[in-house]
Amino acid sequence: MQQQTPPEQFDLPGLVADLNSLLRLKTTVIGMKMFATADEMAAIPKIRRPTAVHTTDQIVSMASRLGWTVGITSDDLVGAQCRAVIGLAPQDEKWLAGQAYVGVWHENAEDARKRQEALDVVPFGRYQALVVSPLASGRLNPPDICLVYATPGQMIILINGLQYTGYKKFEWGVVGETACADSWGRALKTGEPSLSLPCYAERRYGGVPDEEMLMALSPAHLAKAITGMKALAKNGLRYPIAPYGIQSDVRAGMGVSYAKK
Repeated sequence: MQQQTPPEQFDLPGLVADLNSLLRLKTTVIGMKMFATADEMAAIPKIRRPTAVHTTDQIVSMASRLGWTVGITSDDLVGAQCRAVIGLAPQDEKWLAGQAYVGVWHENAEDARKRQEALDVVPFGRYQALVVSPLASGRLNPPDICLVYATPGQMIILINGLQYTGYKKFEWGVVGETACADSWGRALKTGEPSLSLPCYAERRYGGVPDEEMLMALSPAHLAKAITGMKALAKNGLRYPIAPYGIQSDVRAGMGVSYAKK
């Protein structure tokens, strides 16, 4: 029988310290990990289990806003939408129809179905549980993905860090409501960095502030972004981005960045 290679371990506290130093984040960076069984989830140190019914947005914010380590199964979530995005409920015909959203988020059944079909979701049947935890705690090492809440100014520097080496153009979509499919749904499904504009539910129930966006990415991609941001900082391209002045002669400022070019 072929021996499985153990997953790569990361210096998670070190990554978080570097990230906070580079971006001055106000929200706790967290990890998210799916588990095949509830028993595996329950074995995570200092795990909390919900005593009420929640949205996934609330569970994520218990980690990012309160610093808790929380584990859930499908029974802890309010309905099929939250469950299906993380693969804890089937993406069946009833779910795809999206009837509950007709006359609420969409004018008609056709539009509701189009939205449901557009969502990036974890395939059903692989997992029974999910855990979120502050990344620096190291309780999930490695997590499947890391979640970084940041302002647009912080986020563009993070993206620039990802693009410093091995450049690629990032193309992200916006599904509208159920934007968790744009972030953790897509990142868990594809393994690729996934940016989202948190939706109404994330802000109403998850407490995400108006000014924050969300990036979901693997720990390896986070480490790559940090390496890139450190290189950018040496070039004077760092956060916070100091306004130069909209009426100033731009040549002096540009000369600082490109004098040697």
